[in-house]
Amino acid sequence: MKYTTRRAVGLGLTGLTALAAFFIVGMLALILLDVARNGARHLSWTFLTQPPSDGMMGGGIFPAIFGTAALTLLMTLAVMPVGVLTAVYLHEYAPPESRFARWVRVAVVNLAGVPSIVFGLFGLGFFILFVGGNLDRLLGYEEMHWAQPSILWASLTLAVLTLPVVIVSTEEALRAVPLEQRTASLALGATQSQTLARVVLPGALPGILTGAVLAISRGAGEVAPILFTGAAYFLPDLPTQLNSQFMHLGYHTYVMATQSPNVTEASGPLYATVLVLLALTFALNLVAVIIRTRTRRKAASAH
Repeated sequence: MKYTTRRAVGLGLTGLTALAAFFIVGMLALILLDVARNGARHLSWTFLTQPPSDGMMGGGIFPAIFGTAALTLLMTLAVMPVGVLTAVYLHEYAPPESRFARWVRVAVVNLAGVPSIVFGLFGLGFFILFVGGNLDRLLGYEEMHWAQPSILWASLTLAVLTLPVVIVSTEEALRAVPLEQRTASLALGATQSQTLARVVLPGALPGILTGAVLAISRGAGEVAPILFTGAAYFLPDLPTQLNSQFMHLGYHTYVMATQSPNVTEASGPLYATVLVLLALTFALNLVAVIIRTRTRRKAASAH
């Protein structure tokens, strides 16, 4: 009787889990189908390669595509070294009872729960007003050069936002490297630094790249942190310098959805912009996934 009851409970929980998973996948499929159906009909070569015009009701979205891609790449270049080095210190060098390491882990956990709009205000106060303002004074600029919203400060703000993702995923990847490999390397006379560089990091590289994928997914679609730190309402020119402002697909979507005088007329370009944003995010993720897959294959063939 007890076995029958347990089996019934297990089957019931399995069914509920499967139903919840099916519901989530179904909702995602409906959203993607709706965006693809309404957005594909408005896609054209002009829409993808021209700057916006006629109050953003005409032209295209190329400056927003370029700005989103450049912002995401700069964010990735900024967050990966800091996140990986922090995780390496916490897992490989920090003593088990280190109070400092404990504080860092608590800070990382709390940082992951901070609303994204708070990161935007932090970027405005710290990067633009404090760092940028002091740079302008030190370098002798009479007008604002660094103390203004720009793609550099926006990418650094997003780097701080995605830092917990990279640290946690890298620590998990380092933890997954078998202890036998470390011990064998040390037994053969390698130092801890040599073991880290030649054994541990190559073995953890696929997991580290997983952190990069998650960071790209999180950062590419964020809008709130860049509202105060660099995104422009309308800017047909491309950002050619680190202190230039830029257009962003997410912010462009927000502007068209809330500021357009004719919502019905703007719905077509709006859906097309969302479709391009999703495609760009998937493309950036795909590149990271391909690199991770090839790294795994190389590591497997080496063993």
